[in-house]
Amino acid sequence: MPREGDTVPNGQDDKPELDTTSAGPRNFLGSLVQWLDKRTGVHAIMKESLDEPIPGGARLAYVFGSGLLFLFISQIITGICLALYYVPSAETAHTSVAYITKEVAAGAFLRSLHYYGSSAMIVVLALHFLQTFLYGSFKGRRELLWISGAVLSLLVLGMGFTGYLLPWDQKAYFATAVGTNIVGEIPLIGNWLTRLLRGGDTIGTLTLSRFYVAHVFLIPAAILLFIGAHIVLFRKAGPAGPIEEDPITPKLAPEGFYPRQVLMDMAFALLIMMGLGILAYFHPMSLGPIADPSNTQFLPRPEWYYLSMFEWLKYWEGSWVVVAVVVVPGILAVLFFLLPFLDRSLERRPWRRPIPVLSVAIVLAGVLYLGIKSHMDDQRDPSVAAQLAAQEQEEKAYSAKPFEPYVESPGGTVPSGVASVSANPLVAQGRGVFEAHGCAGCHGVGGVGTPIAAALVGIAAKLPGDQLVSLLRHPNAQMVAGHMPSVDASSADMSALVAYITVLGTPAANAPASHAVVSPDAFPGHGTAETRSNGTIGSAKDIAVAESSKATEAGKEVFEQNGCVACHGAAGIGGRAPAIEPLIAGRTDSQLSITLRAPNAKMKAGGMQPVLVSEAQLTSLEAYLRTLKGSTTAKLTPASSTDSTATAKSDMTATSAPAKGSSPQSSQQPSSMTGPMAGQTVKTNAGQEVYVSQGCAACHGVSGVGTHFAPALIGVSNKFPGDALATLLHHPDAKMRSGGMPPVTTNPAEMQQLLLYLASLGTTPAAVTTAQTKAGTGSTATPATVPSGAGQVAVSRPAKAVPLSSDAMRGQQIFNRNSCQTCHGEGGMNGTVAAPGLAGTASLLPASTLENLLRHHSTQMQKGNMPSTNMNAKDMAALIAFIRSIPATP
Repeated sequence: MPREGDTVPNGQDDKPELDTTSAGPRNFLGSLVQWLDKRTGVHAIMKESLDEPIPGGARLAYVFGSGLLFLFISQIITGICLALYYVPSAETAHTSVAYITKEVAAGAFLRSLHYYGSSAMIVVLALHFLQTFLYGSFKGRRELLWISGAVLSLLVLGMGFTGYLLPWDQKAYFATAVGTNIVGEIPLIGNWLTRLLRGGDTIGTLTLSRFYVAHVFLIPAAILLFIGAHIVLFRKAGPAGPIEEDPITPKLAPEGFYPRQVLMDMAFALLIMMGLGILAYFHPMSLGPIADPSNTQFLPRPEWYYLSMFEWLKYWEGSWVVVAVVVVPGILAVLFFLLPFLDRSLERRPWRRPIPVLSVAIVLAGVLYLGIKSHMDDQRDPSVAAQLAAQEQEEKAYSAKPFEPYVESPGGTVPSGVASVSANPLVAQGRGVFEAHGCAGCHGVGGVGTPIAAALVGIAAKLPGDQLVSLLRHPNAQMVAGHMPSVDASSADMSALVAYITVLGTPAANAPASHAVVSPDAFPGHGTAETRSNGTIGSAKDIAVAESSKATEAGKEVFEQNGCVACHGAAGIGGRAPAIEPLIAGRTDSQLSITLRAPNAKMKAGGMQPVLVSEAQLTSLEAYLRTLKGSTTAKLTPASSTDSTATAKSDMTATSAPAKGSSPQSSQQPSSMTGPMAGQTVKTNAGQEVYVSQGCAACHGVSGVGTHFAPALIGVSNKFPGDALATLLHHPDAKMRSGGMPPVTTNPAEMQQLLLYLASLGTTPAAVTTAQTKAGTGSTATPATVPSGAGQVAVSRPAKAVPLSSDAMRGQQIFNRNSCQTCHGEGGMNGTVAAPGLAGTASLLPASTLENLLRHHSTQMQKGNMPSTNMNAKDMAALIAFIRSIPATP
C-alpha cells in the first residue's frame, strides 16, 4: 500500500484491481467486469457492435439477417450433440441414428430440431433475399456484400444436400442417388464430379464419409469464413436504410442498433425457437428402414427445397438434359451473382424497377409452380400416391419399433478367423436355393424385407418347420395377392431353404451360397449312406442305387426348373419339341453335355436355350435323362445306332459330317433344308436379318416362337392378311404398346422382306444367321464337326467369350451396383422367378429401343415391379452396352 504523501506513477491507478472491502455481489460483479475490460477491451467491442447507426431507425424488415445467424448457431449446437453418437459408415450410420431417435434422452427432439432448423434456414434465407432485393439494399458500393451473401446461400443449400444422406435410410439413399446422377449430366466433368462425390461408382461408406466431412467440417468452415466477410463488408458499407434513403449518402436521422433493433432481432429469434420446438415436439421426424439398394419399389423424392428442380428435369430427355441441368441453372446463377452490376441505378423503389422485379417474380413463380405441380402430380397418380403413402407408413412403422442393436450384416462375409469348414453346408445350400429362386428380389438380400414383401428374419420362430414348408409350397391368399409364387423345390432343397431361413439375421447366415446338390448324409443326425434304418450296413450295390436315385431326383428338379418340360413334355415324352429318349440314345455323356451346354443352330431355331447350370446339376440332369422311358446308355460302337436313332440325330444336328465325295458346303446343310425348302429359305434370309436387326427376336424369340416378353408369331400372317400386318407393325395398337412394342421403322422393301419371313415361320426351320451376331449377341458359334462314323454326331462348340469394352465393363458395375442380378440372375443370363434372363432377349434389342424401355417401362415391366431406372446419360449408355454384350449363348 502506498504511504501518505507518496506519489503515484503516471498512468497507474492507485485503486486495487479488485475491491473486496465492500461487501455485496453487485460490487463484486462490477469489479469483475472492470477487470475483464481492462484485459480484453470488451466495453469497446460491445460499443462498436451495438452502436451501429441505422438510417431511419430500427425496423422489423431488418431481422432476417440476424435470424439466419441465430439458426446457424443453433444448427452447430444441435449438430455437435448429434455427432457425439453418430458413426459415419454404411454398416452403422442407420443404427446410430436409430439409437439417437429411440434410446437417447430427448434424442428424437434434438434430431427434429436439427432437421427443421435446416428447412427454416432456407425459408429465412429466401425472405432475407427478397427483403434485400425489394429494398434495393445491394445498391451503392455493396456489390461485394451481395456476392458474399450469394455464396452463403449456395453453401446453405449444400449443407442441406450433404446432410440428407447421413441417416442412411431409404429416402436418404435414393434421393442422393438421383442428386448425384443429376451432377453427372454436366458435360466433360460430370462423370468425374459424380465419382468425386460418391468416392467411386457406387453409393456406400466412402460416399457417406465424404458427405459427413463436407457437412460437419468443410461447408460449416466456409460458412463461418463468409459470415465474417459478410459482416465486415456490411460494417464497411453501412446499412442501406429504408427504400426512400440514398444508398451512398444517407440523409435520414440514424438510430443505434441497440436497443430497439436488438430487441426486435431477439424477439424474432425467440419466435423461431418456439416454432421449431413446437414442430419438433408434436411432429418429430421419423426414420425409415435402412437403405436397401436392391429395393425395386421405392420412389425417391428430394427435400421440399429441391422439389422444383426434380420436377423441372421431367421435361427434358436425352441430350437436352444438359440444358436443364447446366445451361438454364447456370444462366440464373450468373444473373443472381451479377445483379448489382446489372441494376446499377440508385433508384431503390421496386415499382420504379419493373424489369428486375418482374424477372425475379417470374423465376420465383416458376419455382413455386414446379414444386406444387410435382406434389399434385404425385397425388393424382393413384399408383404413385399409394406407393408414397406406403413408404410413409413404413417410416412410421419403423420409427415405432423398438431399437435393435447393430449386428453383423446377414449379407456380409464370414470373419477371416472362422474356418470355412465350420459353416453348416445345409445353410449354404439353402442360401443357394434362396438366391436361385429369386427370393431376394422381393424379400431383400438376407431376407431383411422390402416394400414388396415382409422380412423373413425371425419367421421360423413363429412357424414350425412343417408349417413353414407348407406355407412355402402353398402360399395363402395374402401372399398370392402379393404375387408370391409357390416354391417348387425338392425335399432336400426345401429342407436346406428352411435351415437358411431359420438362421437369417445371425452370423450363421453368412455361409457362402452353394448351388450343388448336398447329400443328406453330410449332416448330423441323418446317418450315413451305408447305414440302414435298422443299423445294419448296406452293400455297395445298395449304396450305388441310393446315390443314383438321389442324382435322378435332383436331375428331375433341374429338368423342371429350367422349363424343359414346357417343350419336351412331362417325363420328356414330347410336345412342342421331340421326345428326348430317341434324341440322346446315340450320344455319349460328353456329347450330351456339349449339346446341352451349346445347342446347335437348328435346336436354337426351335427355341432350345443353353442349359446354364452347375456341373453337379448338369450331371444330375444327364442321369435323369438316361432314365426316361425307352432310353438306353450310349454305346461307342456302330451297333448302337438304330434307324430311329439316326433320324433323331439328324433332327438334333445343325451340321452333319461330310459324306464321301460331297463338298463341305453341301454337306453342312441340314437334311431338312434341301430341295424347294432351301430356295424359300434363301428368299427369307433378308427378312430374317430385318427381324433380328429390329430387335424382334429379343421379345418374340428366335424364329418367332415366343418368350416371356411377347407371344409367338407363327401363323400371324394368316390372322392379318394383306396390308393389315404391315399397318399393325408400323402402328402398334394400345395393347402392343403397353407390352413395350415399338413401331417398326423400315423402308417398304425391308417391310416386304420382313413380311415374307413372318409368313414362312412355322413352315420351315429358320437357321440363325450372322445377322444375330450383328444385332449384338456378343458371340459367334463356330461349327466343328466330329469325324464321321456311326454313333457320332456334329456339335456346335461354344464360342470363346468376347472381352467386354470399357463401356460394357462400366455397365456391368452399374448392373451389379443396382443389384439387377437379384431378379435377372447372375450376369443377367438365366433370370429367376422374379424376372426373366436378358440373354437372347433384351440383349438383342437395338440400343434406342432398350433405352426407351429402361426409361419408360412397359406395362408388363411395371407389373413385374421393375424399379425406375434413374441414371444419367453416360451411365445409361454403359448399362445398355453391357446388356447388349450379354451373349445369346454361353
